[in-house]
Amino acid sequence: MGCSVWLWLLISLSCVWGMGRGARETVLGTLGEATILRIPPDLQNLTLRFGEAVWKRDTEDPQRKLILLKYSNGSYTNYLQGQNRFHKLDFSLEILNTSRQDGQLYEYIVSKGPEEKVWQVQLEVYEPVSDPSIQILSWALANGSCTVTLNCTAERGDNISYSWGSWDTSTSGLCSHNGSLLNLSYPLQNTSITCACTASNPVSSRVVNFSSSECSYEQGGSAGLRTEYLVLIALVLLAAVFAGVFIVRLAMPKAGQEHSRLPLAEDGAVHTIYSQVQRVERQKVAPAAEDPSCTTIYAAATSLPPDTAPAPGRAPRSPQTWLPALQGHPPLSQSPDKEPMTVYASVMMPVA
Repeated sequence: MGCSVWLWLLISLSCVWGMGRGARETVLGTLGEATILRIPPDLQNLTLRFGEAVWKRDTEDPQRKLILLKYSNGSYTNYLQGQNRFHKLDFSLEILNTSRQDGQLYEYIVSKGPEEKVWQVQLEVYEPVSDPSIQILSWALANGSCTVTLNCTAERGDNISYSWGSWDTSTSGLCSHNGSLLNLSYPLQNTSITCACTASNPVSSRVVNFSSSECSYEQGGSAGLRTEYLVLIALVLLAAVFAGVFIVRLAMPKAGQEHSRLPLAEDGAVHTIYSQVQRVERQKVAPAAEDPSCTTIYAAATSLPPDTAPAPGRAPRSPQTWLPALQGHPPLSQSPDKEPMTVYASVMMPVA
């Protein structure tokens, strides 16, 4: 009887503690979000019974483990405060902001004296999938049908898989495909086909729709291709604007130089006129020879002064070329010779 009791206790203890350290589960974590690592109910009961537990994590060094938290009789010590949070209700460990470095093997160990129970959790971290887009790679019109090749892609995400389908059961056969590429063929009379592309990974899923309209690149779902064309057109217009501004700025200095030279060409001749008026005493003459009431004015006009030599190779001017200037005529401005000319005039008036 005693042996049966001991055998029963041994079998029960084996069921409680397990037959090794291989008990584990895999948890999927989302990059940048919180992840909770839980333990099964039997380990929760053992923790309450024995009162000693610890959370550990593997490191890049296989000979070293990182202790995250220790629990002892209702109290605990969190060694990564601010990164992890411990829930005393179920003894779970919450990683607040999951990073790629957190993708390790975690262990929850319950110990009482020389015995321990180990629960292993393998954390796998994935970046969620971004919104996918559909591009039209090619299209062809033949035999009254339109054949279009579609490509569905997502810019961000880990381990992305693509699948095609349709919400409409009547056209689900046309859209059913696994993979990012879909060769869609439909009759031109049917312009209401809608195919859905699903981009997914273990932690997220996103859907984008393609609606057929006409057999061309302008069909629904080709937003990515149209965007590329718009960017190209914008770059061409921007380059044309810069080229126009450069040409205008290059032409402005030349126009300014030509404009600044015009006044010098028009006013090439410089004329300097020196005039002098002197009052002279009346000459004493016999009263009978001249009427006292008569006023005599003596005018003298001379050629260029002796110190003003003519230009080399040019003939000297005669007094007739400048003498009319004294009478108010404008021959100086009409003369074809544009060289500078100096005229000296002297007028003497008798003293009253």
